[in-house]
Amino acid sequence: MITVVGTGTGAPLSTDAEAVLAGAGLVVGGLRHLAAGPLPDTAERIVLGPLAPALDAIERHLDEHGDERPVVVLASGDPGFFGIVRALAERFGSGNLTVSPGVSSVAAAFARLGLTWDDAVVVSAHGRDLRTAVNVCRAHPKVAVLTGPGAGPAELGAALAYRSGERVLVVASRLGDVGHERVERVTPAEAAARDWGTAVSVVVCLDTSYAPAPARTVAGPPPGPGRWALAESEFTHRDSMITKFEVRALALARLGPRLGDLVWDVGSGSGSVAVECARFGAAVTAIEKTRDGVERIRANAAAHGVDVQVVHGAAPTVLSDLDDPDAVFVGGGGRELPGIVTACARRARRAVVVAMAALDRVPAVRDALTAAGFDCDGVLLQSSRLAPLPGDVTRLAATNPVFLLWGVRPPARTEGVPQ
Repeated sequence: MITVVGTGTGAPLSTDAEAVLAGAGLVVGGLRHLAAGPLPDTAERIVLGPLAPALDAIERHLDEHGDERPVVVLASGDPGFFGIVRALAERFGSGNLTVSPGVSSVAAAFARLGLTWDDAVVVSAHGRDLRTAVNVCRAHPKVAVLTGPGAGPAELGAALAYRSGERVLVVASRLGDVGHERVERVTPAEAAARDWGTAVSVVVCLDTSYAPAPARTVAGPPPGPGRWALAESEFTHRDSMITKFEVRALALARLGPRLGDLVWDVGSGSGSVAVECARFGAAVTAIEKTRDGVERIRANAAAHGVDVQVVHGAAPTVLSDLDDPDAVFVGGGGRELPGIVTACARRARRAVVVAMAALDRVPAVRDALTAAGFDCDGVLLQSSRLAPLPGDVTRLAATNPVFLLWGVRPPARTEGVPQ
């Protein structure tokens, strides 16, 4: 019933596509697609703007003419890759579509760079919240961002110019437009300072220290970690000042770090929680007030092959300069702990998890979470580990008890929370 033709990145239409267009009764596409295609004079034309009116017009045409006057939709690149095929299939059924894909802008951009992209993360910011794309770019070394109004290279660069590691942006514009195609490497700050217009096809964000990945069998971002709640021995730490793996396991479950998230680890210490969240694909900012702690966090992140941005300073003072997090882990704070939790809870979009050794701080932290509109719960974690004794026997060695409180923001109570 409907033929979808991907125009590729400037390549001429195939003979088959031209034949389909020649018999079309209704052609839907952007202005440049309609202007470039050899359309029959008898075909009705609809300029593709807002999607809903175009879909309604297609349905009316099909109801009136059936298969007698075929519908052709012209789209950029591969229309099955973040394209119009999804909306058409939901409305008319995938069995009623014939799709002829072109080369996607992402494939073309990486081809211009001479890079493989089976290990790249592709994220769309077209008509979507830019923060997800920003967090993916912070967390992964090779990302392609499909841009849109208000979410182009300038906006992406402005978000990445501060505390986003060694990133370079490759802005690909008018891909396939002979004589007008541009592929430019810029820093995030340089991208933020320019007006890029509306011709940008895709932005590739690269970590300048990235080494090519080995041959792979699964495309896309690397899979999540095969194990978590790693042993303390897998991190550099000082005098056992590290969140124990039993506590970390439950904290990770309540934080729920995932691709596209931003997680704060406040009072990070060794950075064990920060590193584990980064291993799940989240962008992570670790806040640590001691200089030696900052160096340990960076060393642990490097040892585990993840990107953790470290802020040297004391909470809550330094938190005001950071982007709003999805989830926060608070593992330190002393007497300032209730104030730190309050500051974090005001900004967290989803959850705050707090680890404490002192019983007398539990009520104040609980009050801070509930006052911010969170549903609060918690446990006292007490564990005993197997420990060897002389004579080939084993005893149970108790670890220090830890209170773990967490606040989860109910979906119905998002008024005033950064979106």
